[in-house]
Amino acid sequence: MLAKLVIENVALIERAEIEFCDGLNVLSGETGSGKSVILDSINFVLGAKADRTMIRTGADYCSVRAVFIPEAGSPVSAVLDELDIEADEQLILSRKYRSDGRGDIKVNGCPVNAAMLRRITAALVDVHGQSEHFYLLSEANQLKLIDRVAGPVLQDPKEKLAELLAENRQIAASLRTLGGDEKERGRRIDILQYQMKEIDEAALREGEEEELSEKKLFFANAERIMRALSEAAACMNGDGAAADSLRSARRSLSEASPFKKEYAALEERLESVALEAEDIGETLASLCEDLSYDEREAEEAENRLDLIRSLKKKYGDSVEKILAYREKAGEEYDLLTHCDEEFAALTAKSEKNRVKIFALCQDITRIRKDAADGFCRRVEAELRTLNIANARFCAEFSPYTEQDAAKATADGLDSVAFQFSANAGEPLKPLSKVISGGEMSRLMLAIKTQADGGEVETYLFDEIDAGISGKTARTVAEKFAAIARRKQIVAVSHLAQIAAMADRNFLIRKLVEEGKTHTDIVMQDKEAKREELVRLLGGSDGAAAHTLADELIAAAEDYKRTLRGE
Repeated sequence: MLAKLVIENVALIERAEIEFCDGLNVLSGETGSGKSVILDSINFVLGAKADRTMIRTGADYCSVRAVFIPEAGSPVSAVLDELDIEADEQLILSRKYRSDGRGDIKVNGCPVNAAMLRRITAALVDVHGQSEHFYLLSEANQLKLIDRVAGPVLQDPKEKLAELLAENRQIAASLRTLGGDEKERGRRIDILQYQMKEIDEAALREGEEEELSEKKLFFANAERIMRALSEAAACMNGDGAAADSLRSARRSLSEASPFKKEYAALEERLESVALEAEDIGETLASLCEDLSYDEREAEEAENRLDLIRSLKKKYGDSVEKILAYREKAGEEYDLLTHCDEEFAALTAKSEKNRVKIFALCQDITRIRKDAADGFCRRVEAELRTLNIANARFCAEFSPYTEQDAAKATADGLDSVAFQFSANAGEPLKPLSKVISGGEMSRLMLAIKTQADGGEVETYLFDEIDAGISGKTARTVAEKFAAIARRKQIVAVSHLAQIAAMADRNFLIRKLVEEGKTHTDIVMQDKEAKREELVRLLGGSDGAAAHTLADELIAAAEDYKRTLRGE
């Protein structure tokens, strides 16, 4: 249960500390006094989106701390274990939000994020406010409600359905590797044949692209190369060229070589250099003779490079990768052309599973319909006690066939829409088409009374009594008291009947002190509760109003004693 709430710098609240009891807690006060701020603060610490407008004027942060005392075996313990947060007798949630947009969230002193916080608080509090009316209008949420009513009996077929769906997803993945169905496989085989033929006809070889690039460069500079070789050959050979000069130098030195070994050695060296120069000259001359520019060969090299570039765009950024793609394509082609037996086996298995999936979906539908029928009858009975005597409420299931099994999800194939009629002679219609605010409030209370809230220990109601009065208000108060026997309730209300039924009352009031407005929360004693009932009944200070307040309190206490069996 929610034991304590500490609020700082939220809207008009500078600081407030509220201690709740484990029964029915009612917050009341004048319109605009700040009742919604209390609910906003609770929602904030439960994980709702933070907003700078929450921060009190003049403050640079707001914070809310909530102390829960979970019951033994509460589902929140499992959530805390998953998040590696140490559980204790008390569960302390604290959240701070600063004006610069930064915030801190802690659970039992451990830092957590907003998503983790919401996981924890979902196991603690069930919130119903006026905005939750929109929640019930969603057909997806209506299906979730029916599943919650059906309870554990759905677990086994849902688990089996999830296993079959997972197996069929794996089969589908395997079939995709085999090319899908027969048509898809045929299309894939054709594509692979074309790709393999294109690569094979190209007759690529590793290193070829580098050779062709070198050829292209040569052909682009052939004239320049020819001139350079010719000039170099002329410099080496011919009259007065390098080779001639070297031989003349050797002949001159030969006259001195007999007189000293050093001169003889130089002569030998000159002989070697002359021979090398002659060889270089001859080689250059030969290269000049052999050098030719073939325009057709240049065009072929360019076309070949274009082909390789085209293949690289399709199959890989290098010849090596293109050849690797060809090898892989060949393997896939062999698999697809020899997989008929495996494909047939997988297809048969998938079809067999589809039949099982359809059967399980039908089982789930039957369970849901049985649960929905009983639940809707109970809600109708509750609505009659809430002064909607001719209420009709049902869950309409959309039909489906075996062909729809391929569309099944882990929730089955059901599409559900709640239908409602408040008046005799009026046809059933979807909730969003017929229901008023007051009717929706009573419908939600009837649903809360009849739907099992699971192991959540606290209900939070934000003016669920909107649009009702008189005898219906008393019935709503009695419903609150009945629910409060098994769940803690924190409710904002403007009805004297509900305030009279409370086990603990809080007055929310707006005060102006030293030119500043702030909201104050006061836990009421018996006399203060009596005076608040007088205000809620119309504000008269006369004896009649006080007598009526006393009668409401006495009647409420008598009713709660009957609930306790006294």
